[in-house]
Amino acid sequence: MEKGCKFGSHRVLEPSGALPQSALKLDNTPKIYSNEILIDVGILNISATAFTRIEKLTGGDLKGIAEEVIKIVNERGKFQCPDTGSGGMLIGNVDKIGLDLNGRAGVKIGDKIATMVSLSLTPLFIEKVLEVNVDTDQLRVKGKAVLFESGIYAAIPEDLPESLSVAVMDVAGAPAWTAKYVKAGDIVVVIGAGKAGLLCLHEAHKRAGITGKVIAIESQAAQCELVERLQLADIVIQADAAQPVSVMQKLLQATGGRLADFIVNTVNVPNTEMASILACRDHGTLLFFSMSTNFAKAALGCEGVGKVLTLLIGTGYTEGHADITFQILRENSGLRQYFHGLYK
Repeated sequence: MEKGCKFGSHRVLEPSGALPQSALKLDNTPKIYSNEILIDVGILNISATAFTRIEKLTGGDLKGIAEEVIKIVNERGKFQCPDTGSGGMLIGNVDKIGLDLNGRAGVKIGDKIATMVSLSLTPLFIEKVLEVNVDTDQLRVKGKAVLFESGIYAAIPEDLPESLSVAVMDVAGAPAWTAKYVKAGDIVVVIGAGKAGLLCLHEAHKRAGITGKVIAIESQAAQCELVERLQLADIVIQADAAQPVSVMQKLLQATGGRLADFIVNTVNVPNTEMASILACRDHGTLLFFSMSTNFAKAALGCEGVGKVLTLLIGTGYTEGHADITFQILRENSGLRQYFHGLYK
């Protein structure tokens, strides 16, 4: 059994010398090298940004969505949004383990795992789409995927439903980065109250404590009401994050003239960079956890308004991210019940 590159470059078909995430096409042949794991795929959890694009492209037609996903996978050997480069993640059972990983892969054949690396770099072969769920951005499929030696994964916890686990693990980096940066007494703003935003709100409240303040900014009335019902924020502001001056003014009014110490932007629509920047105090920290972020706009826009900020790119992995996210669901029964109803 031949050994491949630890990072999967041996699977890159185009262009030569690239790594899998930036590659245009991968070899998705479901036959593993000695340092790979083959997964029997059950669920694809498409990133919100990518799913929204496909849903708009197909008019929400379920068959059309399935066909578009298969088309992308057939063209690229992986699932990767042509516009943003985002992917998602998957859940499945370990089918085969390469000889070089036997005994040190931390899993055995038959184990159910969720990949903690993006579908945008995962060789994927789809035989058939069995179901499309537009409410959860998930597809049930029959297919195979390959995990490289450097790829990370997590076992599905026994005390949480499978579809719920895969859904929250797709955004596990967001609350974990929030946990890293929020400290007691901070004013924290979470822009966007979707899946990632709700998890971040809980974690921000936990870390900022009674001396801090957590503020949710969300454009949809229903999500604002949800945040209030779940008591995830001290202040909820309904505002369009594509209107930066208005957002800043509403925040100043709500806080008595104070801007945020830490902001996490989780919205999956474009042109929200400047609202995030204007809402943050000088020398504050801003985490962009969205593939809709235009980082050139963020950098140049921050410079243009004379702000001195620490701008962070929210990667999907940081130490302990799966454990932190699963713990949120165990701690917050209301949030767990909401997600359970959504992803049942």
